[in-house]
Amino acid sequence: MDEGKNASITIDGEEYELILTMRATREIGARYGGLEAVSDTLLKAESFEKVIIEVVWLITMLCNQGILIHNLRNPDQKRPLLTEEKVELLTTPSDIVGFRDAILDSMAKGVNRAIENEPDPKNVENG
Repeated sequence: MDEGKNASITIDGEEYELILTMRATREIGARYGGLEAVSDTLLKAESFEKVIIEVVWLITMLCNQGILIHNLRNPDQKRPLLTEEKVELLTTPSDIVGFRDAILDSMAKGVNRAIENEPDPKNVENG
């Protein structure tokens, strides 16, 4: 993972990276039906409560990807995972727009990185 290209947010003075991993993509697909549906859900939700629920879930899940990667790479220096309760208690409604933008940014960066890593069919030798 190229950490310099990930979106980040600050919660209670601590910076967290939002990383769209394959695992996160699978979880988003199970909840929304695909990555494309996330922005519709965040921008066209029927109520403010629904927006809060979805933003908190996405922030928690995407931030935890970075923590899980850190914990995998540093088994002796594990960091605790975020919980939805912690995110709800340590953030305010004014954070919603910034969080929504960070979520969409992390997804765009994750998808672009996946596309950039695909081999160009014109450069693949036929065997």
